[in-house]
Amino acid sequence: MTIQDISCVGQCSLTVALPILSAMGIETAVLPSAVLSTHTGGFTGYTFRDLTEDLPAIKEHWKKQGIRFGAVYTGYVGSAKQLQYILDIYNETTTPDAKLIVDPVMGDHGKLYAGFDLDFVEKMKAFCAKADVILPNITECSFMLGEEYHTTGHTMEYVEHVISGLRKIGAKNIVMTGVEMIEGEQGVAVYNADTDKITIISRPRIPGTYHSTGDIFSSTFSGAYFLGKSLEESAQIAVDFTVASIKTTEGDKEHWYGVRFEKALPDLIKMIQQVPE
Repeated sequence: MTIQDISCVGQCSLTVALPILSAMGIETAVLPSAVLSTHTGGFTGYTFRDLTEDLPAIKEHWKKQGIRFGAVYTGYVGSAKQLQYILDIYNETTTPDAKLIVDPVMGDHGKLYAGFDLDFVEKMKAFCAKADVILPNITECSFMLGEEYHTTGHTMEYVEHVISGLRKIGAKNIVMTGVEMIEGEQGVAVYNADTDKITIISRPRIPGTYHSTGDIFSSTFSGAYFLGKSLEESAQIAVDFTVASIKTTEGDKEHWYGVRFEKALPDLIKMIQQVPE
């Protein structure tokens, strides 16, 4: 089950997560945290309907029906109150061995998204401590640690420092996105709690700004991980599929609001089959 908003137009959040997880062969239930007419990146005058108070009733109906989920993946969550409701849903409607993956969507490029404040950051830190895997970007890491945001030139020493800080707040397995250790490349740092090792996965950076690539990465990673891939394999698949999705849209100025990930779904299916178990 995945919990995040629905942006009706814009290829992000649930309209990205559901088709990606479905293409990977995973039956996926959805729980919308909010409904927007479009995403907020570049569109103006969009509508927004908060669904916070719908969550408890949905949970109770699922419980009456005996519905249980084997895994939960969260994306954009609009308020601290929703975080508590979601934790209740996870505790009351999942199987004993259910995994929880949290993408702590709060900000990017050194700034928090509109509507979020430092109090929400503190609540998200506590929420991340409950997760099996968290998927923060560099900005979100910086806010959770209360430290200065570093844009590029990330050294291994810096990566180790951030990972150590996240572990101190309770995070277990960590996949940190937006890491740039080599000039001209961008990727992720994967911390595996079982091996106590950090793995860097990077690819040549594609110039330009592409909305919703974070959602594509998180959804792909979650699907691969739920299928039994290792943290490192899941991150590799997610990085490569994100790159493939960007390449389908590269240079298309008409399609500024997202990437044509749909055209790359056949590549994703091949990636799932090729990476060894």
